[in-house]
Amino acid sequence: MFLEFKNQVEVLIKNAIKDAIKSHSCEIEDLNLEPSIHSDIATNVAFRLAPILKKNPSDIAKDIVNSIEIPTDSFIEKIEAQGPYINIYAKKEYLIETINRINEQIHNFGGKFLTGRVIIEHTSANPNGPLHVGHIRNSIIGDTLVRIFTHAGHSVESQYYINDMGRQIAIVSWGISHFNYDYSKENCMNQKSDHMIADIYIKANKELKECPEKNEDITKLMNLIEVGEEDTVNKFKQAVDFAIKGIKESLVRMNIHHDKFVYESDYIRLGLVENVISELEQCDCIEIDEGATIVNLSKYGFEKNLVIKRADGTSLYVTRDLAYHVWKGENADQMINVLGTDHKLISSQLDATLKIIGKKTPKIVIFEFVSLPEGSMSTRAGKFIAADELLDKIENEAYLEVNKRKGEKSEEEKRKIANIVGIGAVRYDIVKVSPEKSTVFNWESALDFEKQSAPYIQYSHARACSILKKAKSKGININAYKINPLLIKEDSEIDLIKLMSRFDYEINKSVKALKPHIIAIYARELADAFNQFYRLVPVITDDEELSKNRLVITNCARIVLFNVLKVLGIVAPESM
Repeated sequence: MFLEFKNQVEVLIKNAIKDAIKSHSCEIEDLNLEPSIHSDIATNVAFRLAPILKKNPSDIAKDIVNSIEIPTDSFIEKIEAQGPYINIYAKKEYLIETINRINEQIHNFGGKFLTGRVIIEHTSANPNGPLHVGHIRNSIIGDTLVRIFTHAGHSVESQYYINDMGRQIAIVSWGISHFNYDYSKENCMNQKSDHMIADIYIKANKELKECPEKNEDITKLMNLIEVGEEDTVNKFKQAVDFAIKGIKESLVRMNIHHDKFVYESDYIRLGLVENVISELEQCDCIEIDEGATIVNLSKYGFEKNLVIKRADGTSLYVTRDLAYHVWKGENADQMINVLGTDHKLISSQLDATLKIIGKKTPKIVIFEFVSLPEGSMSTRAGKFIAADELLDKIENEAYLEVNKRKGEKSEEEKRKIANIVGIGAVRYDIVKVSPEKSTVFNWESALDFEKQSAPYIQYSHARACSILKKAKSKGININAYKINPLLIKEDSEIDLIKLMSRFDYEINKSVKALKPHIIAIYARELADAFNQFYRLVPVITDDEELSKNRLVITNCARIVLFNVLKVLGIVAPESM
C-alpha cells in the first residue's frame, strides 16, 4: 500500500526535477523517499541538486514543489517545502483504502509485489553433532529471509547443504566402526541422534590425538569416499543421515523448515565437480603447484590462492561448493547464502572464481555470531551449548512466567503458551539485531512481557483478539460494516493505520538490504502503535457505530500483527 503511495510521489517529483534540470545532463534516480516524523514521506533530494544547479537547496525545494500539480485520483493530499526538505502528506482516502485492502487481502496484505525464483541456503551445519547456539543465528536469519522473500511474492526454495564427504564425517564414520556403535541398540534410541554422533566425534578426536598414526585410516576413508567405494559411501551416508535426523528435530522445534537437503557428494556423482574443474583448467589463472591444481586469484586482490584439486586428484570442499553454486545459478534467478563471519574470505574467493568462468554469483549475508555468557563453543573439544539445551531452558523460564501470570489455566494450556512464547522469544531476540552486529542472547530480556520483545508483540495480537471476542459477546457484528472516514479523528488511530500501510515498504526494504531485523523493528513499532491506540482510544463505547469503526481498525491491526509475526516465524496466539 505504502509502495503505491511512494510510487505516485516519485513520479511527480521526478517529472518536476526534469523540468528543473532540463539544461543539465544529469538524472537523479534515487530520490531517497522515506517515511518521516514530519510528514508521511519526505525527500532531501534538493541537497543533491544544489551543486548541479548551483542554487540554494531551499530554493530548489520550493521550485520543485511549485511546479507540481497533484492529480485528483492520487493518494497525495499536499506537498510542501520545509527549508531544503520536501514533505508529502496523504489524503484521508489513503487511510480508508489501507483498511479496505487489509480486509480484502488479509494474509496477502503487504506482499505479492515481487516475482522470481530464489534459492536461499542457510544453516548447513556439519553433521558431526547437534546444532549449537553458534549455529542458530544462521538458521533464524535464513528462515526469516525465506519467509520475507516468500511474502514479497518470490518463489523460494530453502536449502541445507550437507557436508557428507569431509574429514569430520570421515572421523565420525571411523569412530562408529572403531568403537562398535550400533544404531539399533537401545542406548542409541534413548539419546537424540545428533547428540550421539557428537559423542562419537569427540571420542574419536581424542583417540586420534593420542594415537596420531591412526590418522592414516582417516586419509584412506577420504580417498575411498572420493572414488565412490560403495561400502564407504553407505557408512558415511548412514552416519550423516543419523545426525541430520536430530538436527531436523531441533529445526522443527524452532519453526524452521528446509525444502531440500542437498548432499555435497551428489555433485561428484553427477560429474558436476569435474565439469567445473575442466572449465577452470581452460582459464589462464590456473597453476600447478607440487601436483595440486590452484586458481591464482591475485588479480582479484587475494594473496591466498584457491586449491581446487589435490596432487592425488581428489577434490576439496570448495570444489564441490563451486559445482553446487553453478547448479544453483542455473536453477534460480537469485541465490542467497547465509554465512558466519568466519566464511568471509572463502565466500569472496568463491565469488571471484565463479566470475572467472562466467557463472552467476550468490548474494551473501554475513553474520556475526550469537553467544551466551558461557563463552565460545567447539564441537571437536566437546565445549558447546546445544540449541536443544537453550530451547529447554527458555521454555522452562517461559513456563515460570506464564504460570505466574496465568496460574488458573490448565497445565496443558500453560505448557502450550510457554512453548509458543519461548520459541518466539529466541527467534525474535536473535533476529532483531542486524546480521553484521554480534549479540549475546539474554533469556531474561527476551522473555520480558513488558518490554519490546516477542512476548510483547504476541501479547499485542492476543489483546486485539480479546477485544474482538468481547465485542462479539456483546452482539457487535462488524462483518458487513463499512468504515466511516468521518469517525477517524484520533491521532493514535490515524498513526496506527498509516503504520499498517507501511508493511509492504518494510518487506521491500528488507528484501533489498537482505536484513530481516528491519521486520523485527517494524513488528515492535506496530505493537507499540496498537497499544498506544488501545490506551488512548476506547474501542467499545456506547456509540455502536463508533465502536464498529474502531473494531474494524482493531481487526486490521490483528491481521497485520499476525502477518508480521508469521514472517518472523513466530506464532501469533489468540490468548496469553
